[in-house]
Amino acid sequence: MKFLDQAKIYIKAGDGGKGCVAFRREKFIEFGGPNGGDGGNGGSVYFEAVENLNTLIDFRYQQHFKAQKGQQGMGSEMTGYKGEDLIIKVPVGTEIVAEDGETVIKDMVVAGERFLIAKGGKGGLGNTHFKSSTNQAPRYAEPGTPGEELWVWLRLKIIADVGLIGLPNAGKSTFLSAVTSARPKIAAYPFTTLHPHLGVAWANGREMVLADIPGLIEGAHEGIGLGDRFLKHVERCSVFLHLLDGTSEDVANDYVTIRKELELYNDKLKNKSEVVALNKCDALSEDEIKDKLAELKKVCTNRIFAISAVAGKDLNLCLNEVSKYVTKIKSKESAEEKIIESPSRSWSPLG
Repeated sequence: MKFLDQAKIYIKAGDGGKGCVAFRREKFIEFGGPNGGDGGNGGSVYFEAVENLNTLIDFRYQQHFKAQKGQQGMGSEMTGYKGEDLIIKVPVGTEIVAEDGETVIKDMVVAGERFLIAKGGKGGLGNTHFKSSTNQAPRYAEPGTPGEELWVWLRLKIIADVGLIGLPNAGKSTFLSAVTSARPKIAAYPFTTLHPHLGVAWANGREMVLADIPGLIEGAHEGIGLGDRFLKHVERCSVFLHLLDGTSEDVANDYVTIRKELELYNDKLKNKSEVVALNKCDALSEDEIKDKLAELKKVCTNRIFAISAVAGKDLNLCLNEVSKYVTKIKSKESAEEKIIESPSRSWSPLG
């Protein structure tokens, strides 16, 4: 299945049905009077977040979504049926953004959540409603009101526990394939990964979802390289696993480059927890590893792991450290949710 994280679609709620102009025509009722029924309401359009979707690829083949129109009214004061609602299913983590590309209408982050995006039109009144002492045979009925319509952007931000970040060719895809059952494309050239990959790893008896984010370069926040299109996927991650290419001539500069791009894209990212790993240590001597670690410690205050995704060196040790951060953050989020959900006590003089 191809990965698509952005799509633009057109949404149209159903129009309301027209009211009916009708009169009673029965043999023994000389002055039957009006009996036109009302039109039915148009169907509305909802978004629903579902867990079994992880891409917006379906919206590449269908961009127009229209709910059913309401039926027009009928004689004998019969109201037309209501148009059927349309439910558009999207992956959890999808942002619904206005056509301007900036205004966020709704962030669908809870599985099963529904959001009304376009309300159906109201059915028109039949001519029964317009009879009066001065107008006993009205020949007018209301037309239904049109349903709401709009263009929106859908933007998927992956919800993962751990985001693998780093420069191109840092070994992120190799690491993901080594610790999970995911099989991303691996090659000896930059930008092998063109879209995010997900994998599930176990550490300290805990399941973690890892996201392999396409490589970032200097200026990514301005659209250079693969640009900031994929930077949004790291926003929801609980912790970063920052992989560095141990064979690089200046690992300290590589680290600073990525940290700078994250901060320039979103200032909040600089406070996110991070575990740093020097990868490809199988290609380095012990002295070279010590020198590289010493360089990194000048610009990084976090603990640095010397690993090799290819050789499987110290991968479990690195994952266990990541798991500690994930557990800590999840526990904090759970505690905050309980505080929000718990009913607040109102003050009473009786205590």
